[in-house]
Amino acid sequence: MTETHEVRQLATGEAAAPEPAPRTRRGRSIPELTALVAFFVAEIVFFSLKSPYFWHPLSANGWDNWLNILTAVAVAGIIAAPATLLLVAGQFDLSVGSGSAFTGVMMAYFVAGHGLPIAVGVLLVLLAGLGIGVINGFFVTVVGVNALTTTLGMLAVLRGLGKVVSGGQTLILENFGALGTSRPFWNIPTPVLILAGIFVVFWFIMRYTVFGRSMYAIGANPVAARLTGIRSKRLIFTGFILSGLCTALGGLILTSQLGAASPVASLGLELSVVTAVILGGASLAGGRGTILGTILGLLIIGVLNNGLILLNVDPFWQEVAQGTLLIAAVSFDQLRIRLTSG
Repeated sequence: MTETHEVRQLATGEAAAPEPAPRTRRGRSIPELTALVAFFVAEIVFFSLKSPYFWHPLSANGWDNWLNILTAVAVAGIIAAPATLLLVAGQFDLSVGSGSAFTGVMMAYFVAGHGLPIAVGVLLVLLAGLGIGVINGFFVTVVGVNALTTTLGMLAVLRGLGKVVSGGQTLILENFGALGTSRPFWNIPTPVLILAGIFVVFWFIMRYTVFGRSMYAIGANPVAARLTGIRSKRLIFTGFILSGLCTALGGLILTSQLGAASPVASLGLELSVVTAVILGGASLAGGRGTILGTILGLLIIGVLNNGLILLNVDPFWQEVAQGTLLIAAVSFDQLRIRLTSG
């Protein structure tokens, strides 16, 4: 079977011919997922033993800290969903941190600064996120600038624009707390419900749609994907648009939680997003990665940060731990590539 035909099968979902083949992507992911689950369980056991406030499953309020963890990772998780989709196609968006700060500043600018209704402000901010995605997608797919250069440039542009609009100051935004702090169902915070909804949507896209399977095909072999008729540039462009929209949504949630918007908010958010996606099994080379893995990577980071806080560890060590996780995940990914290609 030719490589081009294999890519066509991956994108369209047609059945493969019954010929011997090396281990599949799904097969290779089983031990990796098992290792992640084992590490996650070890984290839970360690912090449960070390802190009486981490988790008491038999207590009436024993699950409250898990809601705290999920709320803390909600913004990063919402942005990590489209980041997973982009990375399986061999692309990434590093402008998400400054993008979320910029969209938060724009929300405060529209509503607090110019008296626009909150609903209009939300719509304009989502359009701003759409615009960010369009700009990134245009330069990557039309102009041909690689994603690293494009999104790093946008990171600086958006951070600077946020400071220009706000005058470098924090902007207060009142009466916008419901999105970030309300608990409409079963005492579950709204950001957690939104996070769950986003993950379900992207899980379905990546698993059951031609769009999702085509992104895998693009990442696995861009040339073969193009030869099979997959419109790679259009699909990658769409991926950047989804990233921009989710970045804007994350910025709105963060602004709602804080009751204010700062142009220097979300520093390091892109690091959290990339770490969660790669830790969850996505490859920098493209062609592999799942929403389930990203969820697990996100929970590992969330539990680690929460546990360190409960143990009164200096918060600066959280950055050290997260950076270490990222280096370890990328190193493992490179070793995996060498072993599977050898």
